[in-house]
Amino acid sequence: MDNGNSMKLKISENYPIYNTFHIEAHAARYAKYASVEELQSLVPELQRQPVLHVGGGSNLLFLHDYDGLVLHSAIRGIDVVEEDDASVVVVVGAGIVWDDFVAYSIEQGWSGAENLSLIPGEVGASAVQNIGAYGAEAKDIIVKVEAVELATGQVREFDNAECHYDYRQSIFKQELRGKYAVTHVYYRLFKHFEPCVSYGNIQSILPQGEPLTPQLVRDTVIQLRQSKLPDPDVQGNAGSFFMNPVVSQEQFESIQKDYPNMPFYVVPHGVKIPAGWLIEQCGWKGRALGKAAVHDRQALVLVNLGGATGQDILLLSDTVRQAVKDKFNLSIHPEVNIIS
Repeated sequence: MDNGNSMKLKISENYPIYNTFHIEAHAARYAKYASVEELQSLVPELQRQPVLHVGGGSNLLFLHDYDGLVLHSAIRGIDVVEEDDASVVVVVGAGIVWDDFVAYSIEQGWSGAENLSLIPGEVGASAVQNIGAYGAEAKDIIVKVEAVELATGQVREFDNAECHYDYRQSIFKQELRGKYAVTHVYYRLFKHFEPCVSYGNIQSILPQGEPLTPQLVRDTVIQLRQSKLPDPDVQGNAGSFFMNPVVSQEQFESIQKDYPNMPFYVVPHGVKIPAGWLIEQCGWKGRALGKAAVHDRQALVLVNLGGATGQDILLLSDTVRQAVKDKFNLSIHPEVNIIS
């Protein structure tokens, strides 16, 4: 694949920032870099102003214009760096579209990423957000992450343990938030397919009688996502807006007494309750508040009905969160990065 490193670095001013919410926002300055060296050349600029690193714009809610420098990676390339009879380790440029990487890996006969099909965004974001769906998370296949320290330009590698991965969390969202830019991610993918199809509705809609392959799982996941998630090219949204709360066994049993049919998933640190179900029980599924609404097929998703501002989306989010708090005494938190 083209590594994209021939692109000439350019800094633009008053640059419109693409985001899948379709909210108008401009960056005072914007730079798209195509190599580690180009990013390092920007270090002096980074010391003079606020800096925001963005990916594909699929996990951002802008409340106003950004008065600083927005960075975007155009680092590409997919290369095998290790291989044996069971697996390969590939290093992938942070600027590659995530789903393009998933499709490419399956074409090569490698499994491990198929359950994460059609998640929007870019490879760099997968390592920051620890993206996940249908019983799989990016951390399950990440070996290490290469990143550049924005204050010094130094390149550092973080192994999986050093990334402090948890549900939709990483060190890059917590202790090191805004301090590093991910440039490459190393993934281990597998030559022998071990399907994970017990989560959600995958098993129920898999075609009967067909051999179970990574491509079939990918196709099924895509079918599921498209059936309940709005296309951001058609209606502004950022996918799942809220994270599913993880509660203690005691909290879970208390709620289950009143809602015996409540869906749930046992996880290492407690019990995960689907936030979409909580929101639906509060009567918000399909309801609008001004120009923003809760999607009518998936209550985890907030949508722009047309002309909504970031403040409109935020007001809806706060209103829904308060409704869940009032009804269940549970706090749900945004997965989307709110740029204030």
